[in-house]
Amino acid sequence: MPGASLSRWTMTYFAAALLCLIGAEVLMVAGFGYPATAIEAPETLLLVHLTTIGWLSLLMCGALLQFVPVLVARPLQWPLLSPIALLLILVGLGALLCGFANMAEIITVPTEVLPLGGVVLAVGFGTVIVSLGRTMWMARPLTLPAKFVVAGLASLIGTVTLGETFALTLAGLLGGEEALSLLTHGVPLHALLGLGGWMTLTAMGASYRLFAMFMLAPDIDRFSTRLVLFAGVFMLVVVAAATPFAMAATMGLSVMLLIALLAGLCALALYGRDVVTLYRQRKRRKIELNAYAALGAFGALVIAPILLVGLLLSGQLSTGVGALTYLFVFGWLSGLALSKLHKIIAFMTWLESFAPLLGKRPTPRVQDLVDEPHAAPWFGAYYAAVGFGALTMLVDLPIAFRLFVGVQLFATLAITVHFYRTRLLLNLSAESRASIGTQHLFFPQSIARIRP
Repeated sequence: MPGASLSRWTMTYFAAALLCLIGAEVLMVAGFGYPATAIEAPETLLLVHLTTIGWLSLLMCGALLQFVPVLVARPLQWPLLSPIALLLILVGLGALLCGFANMAEIITVPTEVLPLGGVVLAVGFGTVIVSLGRTMWMARPLTLPAKFVVAGLASLIGTVTLGETFALTLAGLLGGEEALSLLTHGVPLHALLGLGGWMTLTAMGASYRLFAMFMLAPDIDRFSTRLVLFAGVFMLVVVAAATPFAMAATMGLSVMLLIALLAGLCALALYGRDVVTLYRQRKRRKIELNAYAALGAFGALVIAPILLVGLLLSGQLSTGVGALTYLFVFGWLSGLALSKLHKIIAFMTWLESFAPLLGKRPTPRVQDLVDEPHAAPWFGAYYAAVGFGALTMLVDLPIAFRLFVGVQLFATLAITVHFYRTRLLLNLSAESRASIGTQHLFFPQSIARIRP
């Protein structure tokens, strides 16, 4: 990947996403949202959307703007849309959070702010989809990982559409029995599309390529991988087909949800098998921290379905869904994101700073930009805190939960400091840093600024 093909706004997406993650963790430590309040309370909705949109979706969009061109071996189309999309998403998220805060009587704003935020978010995400969609359209036929991304983006459209429908109903701008029934019974569909489709399927597609690239493993294009995609897409189709059942509040909704969950579990099981194959077939025998730390995320991915089945069989799903969601969001999705960021930030920083100097002077390795021995314990602390946090939520110990989230917050801050040091090349010698000039924290510096 030549330095000129770097997405200039990806680091900005990452920075905004990390701020949202830290903000969400601070709120949880303060006792804001579930389990201190009801799971359907506006405070919980504010916290959930700050995490899923502000942290995970912003991060995913930033990563895709950089790595979709890698997946399809084509430059990003219409890159000038990237900052526009970022601004729209941040403005829409702010309006959405204000709408939830108004529902919680924390602030006073017009009720129309909630659906207005949803509209702005839809335009922002649509702008990202247009840029990425055009890039992949120009690269047909698509590689298998890119097809996962297409499925994820389709899920994003469905997630945003359902979310805006909910916002209109909550604001009193959309009435009727069907809309109220969809609001009451459609939340699991919204969650499956967002967490299962948009975030997990997209993460699967990107991780297939990233694991192969960073571990020097062969690209996986096998029958089991195609089954993962098929099961994931089938889950999305079932969720879409279940929407009329949610609107009519019929018994068929439970059956459709069960089918969708079974398809999702099959996809997760097959994906886990593929990941094990990648680890075994890697040519880089020494596992780097980004791959080693990701094992914690895969551990959460294994535990979450087991917990789900246990809650279903015991009839405790309604009381345990908060712990299950917390483990899935912060253990699997956030854990994978933080572990991969450790490598991605170093990789992108090396590309823009040292790739143009290859053959002209000695350059450090990508691994020289990170400090693995000091970063590794913080990933361990993060996963331990998430695991104990989920357990305390299950057994209804809210004070202990806040304490463990405090450890999670501290670990997140420490990991973020390592990202900061990597980005500013602080793990290199002063001589190496001086030879390339000042490194910008959020934006790639112009190749023209690098002194040959």
